[in-house]
Amino acid sequence: MRKLVCVGMLCALLSACTSPFEKQVKADFQAKKALFSQGDFFGVFDDEGLTAEERDALMFFYAYMPVGDITDYSGNFYLENIRSSFATREETEWGKKIPDDVFRHFVLPVRVNNEALDRSRMVFHDELMPRLKGLAMYDAVLEVNHWCHEKANYQPSDARTSSPLATVRTAYGRCGEESTFLVAALRSVGIPARQVYTPRWAHTDDNHAWVEAWVDGKWYFLGACEPEPVLNLGWFNEPASRGMLMHTKVFGYYEGPEEVMRTTANYTEINVIGNYAQNAPVTVLVTDIDGKPVGDACVRFGIYNYAEFYPVSSQKTGADGRASLSAGLGDMVVLAVKDRAFGIQKVSFGKDKEVELRLEHQVGDTLSFSLDIVPPAGDPTLPEVTPEQRAENDIRFNREDSIRHAYIASFPGADAIRAFASETGYEAEAVAPYIVASRGNASEIEAFLKEAAGREMRSRALDLLGTLAEKDLRDAEASVLDDHLYHTDSLADVATVLAPRIGYEMLTPYRSFFQREIPETDAARFRARPLELVEWCKDSLTLRDDLCTVGTVISPEGVWESRMADRTSRNTFFVAVARSLGIPAWIDRVTGYVLYKENGKDVAVDFESGRSEQVAEGTLKLDYTPIPRLGDPSYARHFSLSRFDGEGFALQVYPDFEPWSKLFKEPVPVPAGYYMMVSGTRLAKGGVLAQVSFFGVEQDKETDVGLVMRESEEAVSVIGSFNSESKFQTPEGGETSVLLTTGRGYFIVGILGVGDEPTNHALKDIAAKASELEKWGRKIVLLFPSRAAYEKYQSAPIEGLPSTVVFGIDADGSIEAAIRQEMKLQAGTRLPVFIIADTFNRVVFESHGYTIGMGDQLLHTVHGL
Repeated sequence: MRKLVCVGMLCALLSACTSPFEKQVKADFQAKKALFSQGDFFGVFDDEGLTAEERDALMFFYAYMPVGDITDYSGNFYLENIRSSFATREETEWGKKIPDDVFRHFVLPVRVNNEALDRSRMVFHDELMPRLKGLAMYDAVLEVNHWCHEKANYQPSDARTSSPLATVRTAYGRCGEESTFLVAALRSVGIPARQVYTPRWAHTDDNHAWVEAWVDGKWYFLGACEPEPVLNLGWFNEPASRGMLMHTKVFGYYEGPEEVMRTTANYTEINVIGNYAQNAPVTVLVTDIDGKPVGDACVRFGIYNYAEFYPVSSQKTGADGRASLSAGLGDMVVLAVKDRAFGIQKVSFGKDKEVELRLEHQVGDTLSFSLDIVPPAGDPTLPEVTPEQRAENDIRFNREDSIRHAYIASFPGADAIRAFASETGYEAEAVAPYIVASRGNASEIEAFLKEAAGREMRSRALDLLGTLAEKDLRDAEASVLDDHLYHTDSLADVATVLAPRIGYEMLTPYRSFFQREIPETDAARFRARPLELVEWCKDSLTLRDDLCTVGTVISPEGVWESRMADRTSRNTFFVAVARSLGIPAWIDRVTGYVLYKENGKDVAVDFESGRSEQVAEGTLKLDYTPIPRLGDPSYARHFSLSRFDGEGFALQVYPDFEPWSKLFKEPVPVPAGYYMMVSGTRLAKGGVLAQVSFFGVEQDKETDVGLVMRESEEAVSVIGSFNSESKFQTPEGGETSVLLTTGRGYFIVGILGVGDEPTNHALKDIAAKASELEKWGRKIVLLFPSRAAYEKYQSAPIEGLPSTVVFGIDADGSIEAAIRQEMKLQAGTRLPVFIIADTFNRVVFESHGYTIGMGDQLLHTVHGL
């Protein structure tokens, strides 16, 4: 147990109100507190045992928390975290060197992004501190990341962010969860840390998150749960050098040296692109049709990614009609909207300094045009790593993998699941998918299933589990699932009443809460006429989107107790209350509409007016003529639809990569309105040939629009040579050559990393195109740098690769070295590396490092041969 001490050096943190910052915090705190007229959420301030430093730190927290953090977590939870942070600052050598403002913004806060909060600070501190004894701050950062790698590695998942402890329990997470985990771990030992996001890459379809740590006055970056021998090194050095925007959210009001992108009630968003890539500013002057500046116009800077112009910065123009942004030296598309007038234009950072964007179009206009979009060129800076450092790091990396794998091996296996099923009366095949997917949370899922078996509700329990996402299985508590199962009519619809999951909120036991809290007279009114629940939400809830900018969702219980919500939390609240009362309700995944069922009809909710009505729909058909290299374009890979929402165009969330032939080949119902369709052909070097179309869909009418996929004029050409007689080892230990393996003709060779994000992405993309690559019929030779790497891969192989794949080992590194030399790849260029070549030794395609859509890229070239 650590001794808690008063931190005298923190008197400047938030003590006596002397500085402008301190006055700002106190004013913001009082304003926030005054808003909470219902509920008692500030009781922790009545604790007479609070020190001045603790009180001021709590005031800082509450001044800038999103509403949900106030309603859904106790004041004592925050006080425990604050006391731990103060004690750690005294306990560590580096704690005494950290400036107060750095400590305040990058150590003290509990929240990193939009994750569920937990007690990870205290748990991580107790496990980590013995490992850091005697280490300098720089080495401590590296050591914490090694520890994180023992606990978790990369696995893509849905957009909800697990808590740090849930990531440990699961043993994996997507990059946003891994980086949240690492930031939480670093802060737990008093090291300033922040999560850095590139909201979208410009040269490939994806995003990424990593971590920056403050060491002795300087910020360094590192890949979360991907330990390297030194800082400022990760597989993403090169992609980051091609990035257009990197940003981080700093809790509270912040006055640091970085460019401020925006200031919200909860955080200050700063632009850190300068830490990674060359960049330049662009100012956009928005004017009306007569060329006069337009103030208060909504301006969105968008990066082409996943076939949409993803908005990476949203701003309002000042009275002078201007908005500006600094970004990497590539192209963005800027959309400006005021009332129902809009303008859209490409801007090139580094070439354009100020551009005029005229609001020359009106909602309802039909128009179409082409854009050629160029991403930044890469120029990574790589720190020096000695062979000894690399070898030592590799040894540790493999040992950490074995530690994590030993933990994963403790998850229930087939025998344990059969035994559980036999004991509880389930079919093993029925429960196995849920128990396996729950990983380290299996005890909670098994407890839920066992209780249901005891109540003879096995089938209904399985129905409920079937509505959950895999992530829910990994962090849901049995008591929460019990609440929904045992407080729902056994005949109620599974998808629209029984299901606990509504959107991306954290699951809570809201059902019994509302059945207890809502007077029966009101409940009867709402059941008889759901519109009255809509009206209650309109009249009783205070909407404060401006206080909920972090992307968290206030729990339905928190909304009820505070009578305060943002739009997302209000929508979730409405559905939660409706389902608790037996009213079928849901949020449409494509449009975002809130709907309920009444008299057998789907009714859409309009909270602003307090009305409900059936959705006005027309039908939409997209006419597509196949081009030689693309027979059936897919949604979010080749095209997307967005609908005008008053301030811009909201993406319609159809299933990712669903083919056009299943979505829009025939007329399908869509909400009436005004649409923007974006399509694009991604070129080998990352550029895009885009087509943009605007059109309207009228109620009860069919609209036919041409879906255009522009063709590249670049013919497949020879870009280098590769010796097809190059030899490699077979997994069995023999020796063969590429030529003997593939026979005469074209082939693919890939040099793979193991267990890292770039290689995993590439192999999964290839697996997604397995059938088409098999139809091509040529061999795909995938080589590992060593036998140890091959064996490591075999412990967790990627499923579904084409049957034409042949594995091998480039034991002496000769094939990799030859490709690197011929393709003129810089030293340190990260794996994987792929080429398409033929037995005349001609290379016609090369890709390296991190890229999304590798299967599509390979097929694009193959179809052009």
